[in-house]
Amino acid sequence: MAYDEGLAERIRLLLAGQADVREVTMFGGLCFMAGGNMACGIVGEELMVRVGADALAASLSQPHVRRMDFTGRPMKGMVYVAVKGFTEDADLARWIGRGIAYARSLPPK
Repeated sequence: MAYDEGLAERIRLLLAGQADVREVTMFGGLCFMAGGNMACGIVGEELMVRVGADALAASLSQPHVRRMDFTGRPMKGMVYVAVKGFTEDADLARWIGRGIAYARSLPPK
């Protein structure tokens, strides 16, 4: 499955200059890792964000957000955000920030 290259560029611009961030091809899409931990990524044209178990309910209450169920079963602490949920740059930055913050809260790998 290909991923939205335009969205990838938007995310790269947001994460530019952050030394602990790297890209990895995963889930047939693109993932961004912080400190060696998955933070966010792109599957198709949707954004996936690792928010953690504590922030899952609050994240799911946001418009255009659903549980990440890539394997057919919900993945703990992960959400998909549909395109309408990050059309504005500020919305995208907020979601990316959530994923990066959670990944950095974990022990580095």
